[in-house]
Amino acid sequence: MIKVENLTKRYAGITAIRDLSFHVEKGEIVGFLGPNGAGKSTTMRILSSYMPATSGRASIAGFDVFSQSMEARQHLGYMPENVPLYPDMRVTEYLNYRATLKEITGARQRERVGDVKELCALKEVENRIIGTLSKGYRQRVGLADALLHSPDLLILDEPTIGLDPNQIRQVRDLIRNLGRHHTILLSTHILPEVEMTCSRVVIINRGKIEAADTPENLVHAMRTAGGIRLEAKVGKDDGLAEIGKLAGVKEVSVEAEDDWSVFTLRTDSRSDPREELWRLATDRRWTVRELSRRRATLEDVFVELTLGDEV
Repeated sequence: MIKVENLTKRYAGITAIRDLSFHVEKGEIVGFLGPNGAGKSTTMRILSSYMPATSGRASIAGFDVFSQSMEARQHLGYMPENVPLYPDMRVTEYLNYRATLKEITGARQRERVGDVKELCALKEVENRIIGTLSKGYRQRVGLADALLHSPDLLILDEPTIGLDPNQIRQVRDLIRNLGRHHTILLSTHILPEVEMTCSRVVIINRGKIEAADTPENLVHAMRTAGGIRLEAKVGKDDGLAEIGKLAGVKEVSVEAEDDWSVFTLRTDSRSDPREELWRLATDRRWTVRELSRRRATLEDVFVELTLGDEV
């Protein structure tokens, strides 16, 4: 559905993305991840024909996004990070207006506007002025707009930004339902949502692809093993310096809970320093109430790829 080959975008003195190549197959929900400034939004804007690339190729449903822009956009629904809505229009009025712009008229327009209002749970606010709606409902209006012309592909740039946990859960469920009938490229910073929603992940950093695989495979393949948690009374000892010297320990942080110190270790998966950590605690006569290992998550993979040893 999406094919990107050696895509590069340069601004004055800045290279936003460099030689990107990836693909998204029909029916996939793919998470497109990266830190701020990594090039995610630039890539999505190029795919949506909002801006041209400096070099490289990109196609949607077999149509080149540069030379066959109109054909490609007929297969694409794009929801940008900041949804551009008309705040003085009512929800149904706005969707009818957007449908007309997309050359959806007559009975077909009434059908599609009704369908997307139902799908995005907008019926109860269909006569409300958009400017009076909550952020969650405005996001839904933007998503309904993207769905009006029944696109094969949805590109969603931070669809849950600014939403509360309940709204995030609602949008996540909606995206899952849309994935039954649409291919989805999803950009978000909420990594647990990606693990629960996406079949595959592409991680971009500093304009380059760092990894592309299923969340499970990325977790298993990366060096990171998640982390270790130690809760102990260390007395006058610092603890940080000693623990940081153990083999396989990449980073240590500590927080105080009353008289207890809670150490969090980021570790290398090629070693397990728990035995050495226990011996250290025993030698130092620390009182230990917890020593546990946490399973690696997609967040660990993200940190490993985008920050690495800088953390």
